[in-house]
Amino acid sequence: MLYIQEDFIPGKVKDRGIVVTAAGTGINLALGVLYTWSIFKAAIKQSIDSGGAGAFSWNLTSLNDPYAVCCLVFAFSMIIAGKCQDRMGPRVTAITGGVLVGLGFILISQSTAYLSWIIGFGFLVGIGIAFGYSSATPPALKWFSPAKTGVIAGIVVAGFGLASVYIAPLAQYLMANYGLQGTMLIFGISFMIVMCLLSLLLVNPPEGHVPKDFVERRADTNENIVARALFEEKNFTPYEMIRTPTFWMLWLMYFVSAGAGLMVIGSVAGMAKSSMGESAFLAVVILAIGNAGGRVVAGIVSDRIGRSMTLAGMLMFQALLMFAAVPVIGTGTAHAPLLVILATFIGFNYGANLALFPSFTKDYWGMKNFGVNYGIMFTAWGVGGFVMSRTSQALAAGNNSFTASFLIAGILLVVGIFFSFLLKDSHEEPKEAAQPLKTAT
Repeated sequence: MLYIQEDFIPGKVKDRGIVVTAAGTGINLALGVLYTWSIFKAAIKQSIDSGGAGAFSWNLTSLNDPYAVCCLVFAFSMIIAGKCQDRMGPRVTAITGGVLVGLGFILISQSTAYLSWIIGFGFLVGIGIAFGYSSATPPALKWFSPAKTGVIAGIVVAGFGLASVYIAPLAQYLMANYGLQGTMLIFGISFMIVMCLLSLLLVNPPEGHVPKDFVERRADTNENIVARALFEEKNFTPYEMIRTPTFWMLWLMYFVSAGAGLMVIGSVAGMAKSSMGESAFLAVVILAIGNAGGRVVAGIVSDRIGRSMTLAGMLMFQALLMFAAVPVIGTGTAHAPLLVILATFIGFNYGANLALFPSFTKDYWGMKNFGVNYGIMFTAWGVGGFVMSRTSQALAAGNNSFTASFLIAGILLVVGIFFSFLLKDSHEEPKEAAQPLKTAT
């Protein structure tokens, strides 16, 4: 047990967690440019269709390649970025991310070549997002008690989901005035400066810090008030984590729930263009609000009723939405209001994943190796998005119908609900939860 006199916690330290949380949210507000790819893709397609000197000359089937590569690189780079965050701290990691994202955008601003965009947006921006994203949440969580893990994680990652609210209209304005290449250059320089400045505010709490709200207050014999840590933290290595059955259950559920959300978000974006015309970016903005809202709400609710129950409810709601989507947009067409409402709720559930799974990772396997542990868990997001999006595209290629995609996603989510009932929240089993498998000797 750890005892710390409350008077020894300076006032400025008590408020530092708020500053760190705000800085992490700000970094994610820049990194969320990933969700605005559909707007850049539309500009590239328009350039291909128009032709002429300096125009893009890609194959139309390759339009999504930089985005797809970026998602995969982002997901798997989270392992390296998480290890960097655990070893070198959040500042160095975030600055590295800011520089890489900036360089990636600057590179694609100077070229229309397919390979340049794969390297610039796919690899440099993908790795940069991983380094920035992995450095934003861990330091914020360390300043607050486990009772606030969900809400703090939800607030920080909400920035990533909310980014499209300002980036989508800003990108439209900049492209109208400076063209696509000029817009990429402005974004590259701006993101690099903003992320590097905000990274200076990221700091871990001092050794022995006990969060103000994570105490049991009682009077001792001298009538002094002491702060007492209420738990003995578990710190699993990555190897220990991946040997637990709980990890693989969570990985599969993350694969299905995130993959279903990304699959539908991608499909809805294309349909929004056909039904809303030039106002299609509004669907992106509204969906981003739902995406960000899901992260915060899921974080708050999971702190109150537990992660496993929140996850089960989210998976159930998402499954119902998949089945409801069949008659609404399964044929590839839909009325704009219905399309936006459905997409917003699907975005809400998708966003909930990004608050719940880092919270699960921290609850079960501790903070010491949280960066690399969540990086390994996050591979489910990248693989799920890639596999389910490609599967949806293949199924829809023949008859332009998304019915089969929604049905398959709905069925997989129902299976995920079953797995969620096998999970236990960390407060139910503070020491025994997610123990590694024993090796026979």
